[in-house]
Amino acid sequence: MAKKRILIPLPDHDFDVTEVSVPWKLLTRAGHEITFATEAAKKPACDPLLLTGVIFGQLGADPEPKSFYAEMEKSKPFGSPLAWKDLNVSDYDALVLPGGHAPGMRQYLASEVLQEKVAAFDKLHRPIGAICHGVLVLARTTDAETKKSVLFGRRTTCLPKYMERTAYMLTFWKLGKYYRTYPAYVEEEVRAALESEDDFVLGPRELTKRGTETDDGPAFVVEDGNYVSARWPGDAYLFAKKLLERL
Repeated sequence: MAKKRILIPLPDHDFDVTEVSVPWKLLTRAGHEITFATEAAKKPACDPLLLTGVIFGQLGADPEPKSFYAEMEKSKPFGSPLAWKDLNVSDYDALVLPGGHAPGMRQYLASEVLQEKVAAFDKLHRPIGAICHGVLVLARTTDAETKKSVLFGRRTTCLPKYMERTAYMLTFWKLGKYYRTYPAYVEEEVRAALESEDDFVLGPRELTKRGTETDDGPAFVVEDGNYVSARWPGDAYLFAKKLLERL
């Protein structure tokens, strides 16, 4: 497999450990080159609670993704990201849009600069992967010609409302709106961007079991041509594998 260049934009802080480190690990191990980008070319940092356990040591990242993150954090590309505004998207063969739910994600999810770059990349018809809240970036990205979301006409999944609501209800007494990035649920905003209700695919109901590199049983992704989407960290390994197939 020829080496490809993959772009992963991130906020300055609060992104999901698993949704970044697992694709990074599987893609780099396959020989591909990852470029990270942040708003001001600043080295990013994950949501720290996902490394220590969100509440009572639970709801955080699994040990293997945490080990991948520790390795990724020492890598040169992670320590020297580009600035979103300086990106020439035609330099990249694929785009990965990770998620995360903590407040720092709003910098990335609401950036018009990043949305402009994503819209330009979409015109290249190259592989795009989005997982969890990362699908919101696509939902909010407008095609200049159609004036509709770049998700319009595509099939997709994203973080399901039942997952977001359950995590919020379990933790609000201690962490407040930590699991509610915006007043609207992710699923609601993504559905509103689609051409048809049938274009949203919820997937099997799951709250605890996560896929691994050797077991995709609990995992779920939606594939639509060059586009791959997934729901949550439990889908990250299968998500990365499907991206690899497109490279």
